[in-house]
Amino acid sequence: MRIEYHRTLLADRVRNAAFQAALARLVVKGETTVADIGAGTGFLGFLAAKLGAKRVDLYEAAEVADVARKLLRLNRLPNCRIAHVHSTDVASPERVDVIVCETLGNYPFEENIIATLNDAHARFLKPGGVIIPKSVEQLVCPVTAERLYRELTAWDNVGHDLDFAPAKAMSLNNIYVRWLSPDDLLEGGAAAVRWDKVAFDRRNKTTRAGEAAWRARRPATIYGVALWWNAELAPGIDLSTGPLAPRTHWEQLYLPALSPIAVQAGQTLRVRLRSTTSDEKGTNVTWTLTLSDAAGREVLRQALDLEKGYLP
Repeated sequence: MRIEYHRTLLADRVRNAAFQAALARLVVKGETTVADIGAGTGFLGFLAAKLGAKRVDLYEAAEVADVARKLLRLNRLPNCRIAHVHSTDVASPERVDVIVCETLGNYPFEENIIATLNDAHARFLKPGGVIIPKSVEQLVCPVTAERLYRELTAWDNVGHDLDFAPAKAMSLNNIYVRWLSPDDLLEGGAAAVRWDKVAFDRRNKTTRAGEAAWRARRPATIYGVALWWNAELAPGIDLSTGPLAPRTHWEQLYLPALSPIAVQAGQTLRVRLRSTTSDEKGTNVTWTLTLSDAAGREVLRQALDLEKGYLP
């Protein structure tokens, strides 16, 4: 068990305040029943209990469930009960009014929250019940700063008359957790667009795919793209991992280009993204960058695949 990971979650005041506000918006004292799925130390479920939830069921498959039990006793919350099990393995769950699930990663779906909430929506939620988060949208923005790309191409400077090109290719077919500043991004991050959205009030596919395009108004050199996400936790209550939002323990993701892309005014840069997630294989992401001239003819294509960044 990595308690340090859970410490970083509880130290994230932006995250905690947003989820507390969402629960406060939805919990009716003495009436609302809540399920905290992927409860970790139990913090979100405990918040619901403190807000007056009638009953709170906490589900946690990892060893941290034992810590949550100790914290439950210490904080004397008799309206909570903890099950040391993954929610999908519960045979006959009691339905609740509100499900809260914070198993979001830097790539939001890497912990398979979509499959978890598909099951929870079908088996745990009462008719008319709600899920926190309500939805998650993914955004993408071209990276114009060279510094991240330069870090990954150190293979070119090994020297000693040695060629490390295959290792360099593996580095570039990878995804990097980084904190980006607006200066690293096209138009200071204002060029970010949505490429995917998941609303948890319905069943969703665990494979996600989408694209985005930018028509250049002026020349620019593109070194890859950055990803982040925005979550609507409840109506009017949002949480973002973007570089322009209040900082959280989450960071952005940098997806490199295979080589810098010189974009001229009037040309169109396009990125196509696809991710697959399963409990058995984890998450894989592919991204394809293309450049088209003013007439729409494709003049450049770079295809990258996270699987190519790992040793077999």
